Amino acid sequence: MHKKHTGPIIATVLAAALGIGLMFLINNLWSSQTIAVNNPIINKVESESRSSDLKSIIHEAEKSVVQIEGQNEYSNITGSGFIFNDKGDIITNAHVVRDADVIYVRTANARVYPAAVVGMGQDTDVAVIRVPQLAGHNALTVETEKQAETGDEVIALGSPHGFQNTVTLGIISGTERDFSVDGFNYDNAYQISARITHGNSGGPLISRETGNVIGINSVGTEDGTIGFSIPIVDVIDQVTKWTNEVQNDQLDFASSSDIGKDTKSDELIDSAEYITTYFLDSIAIRDYVAAYTLLGSSMQLSNSYTEFRDGYTHFADLEYGQPSSKLLDDNQIEVTIDVTVKTKLPDQLETKEETTSYKFIIGHENNQFKILSITNTKSQG
Repeated sequence: MHKKHTGPIIATVLAAALGIGLMFLINNLWSSQTIAVNNPIINKVESESRSSDLKSIIHEAEKSVVQIEGQNEYSNITGSGFIFNDKGDIITNAHVVRDADVIYVRTANARVYPAAVVGMGQDTDVAVIRVPQLAGHNALTVETEKQAETGDEVIALGSPHGFQNTVTLGIISGTERDFSVDGFNYDNAYQISARITHGNSGGPLISRETGNVIGINSVGTEDGTIGFSIPIVDVIDQVTKWTNEVQNDQLDFASSSDIGKDTKSDELIDSAEYITTYFLDSIAIRDYVAAYTLLGSSMQLSNSYTEFRDGYTHFADLEYGQPSSKLLDDNQIEVTIDVTVKTKLPDQLETKEETTSYKFIIGHENNQFKILSITNTKSQG
């Protein structure tokens, strides 16, 4: 009886051993080979994730770009700059601030602060100014190692006022340009196709690919066809040295009480229209925090941030027309603007388009411009 069962048992053992051996062989074979996955859908998603949205780059960068306003007994001076660290330090051109007796900066959300010079180049057209109130504020990421190359796509930003006109696109059209202007030596400068005007001086040149600052916009030709930017990698060591050596109590700041004292009516209107369009731009890009900070205290008290945000989250798209403004009593400004909104509610399959005429009242609150009220009248749907 035992002999009858010996054959099947041996066959079973041999089959099991053969199966285990094949499993080890296949496992070793798989471990020694690299499996290539070429999925066009995955490649497309990875490519899109690396390519930042242009509008987002501009909106985020603009939070760190300031308008610089200098004054002396003979004239007013304007230029641009950008926050680059957590101390509230701003990089700009030396020619923007060298002749100023007092310096103020105006931020993207229309707040104005006194500034002081931290360091200034004698031969190189670079300077750093400090605004303590901007310590910890959004700072742009600076490229500290890589030089830009001819053909790289760039974005040139100027002061935040007149947002639509101070953002220009282009490419690096040349490198290693050497020349002198107004006593400053420009060595190894980038030549760019993006337009550089007086208001752009000191503003950042940003890489379209990475969103990092690669240069300081400095000089433009008279016809506006060519601009030049100082590579940030060439000056970042000097800039960092200035910021590390100076403490706030060593600096001479302008008086906050003088801010806006002699502001002209056209400047008030320009500022009010800028705040209005910046508010709408923030809503369009879903930056509700930036928009909410522009509201006056009474509006914020009657409308929490969550309530404010929820009032706009159903907006699918937003466009606005040209603002129309007039000066009211107490230096308040009334800004009227038509806004076209496409909305899509959760239970709707299609978007609904509606144009509304909004009236913004802009005025001073704690020496800063704020949106004091917003009213609307539906004009068409």
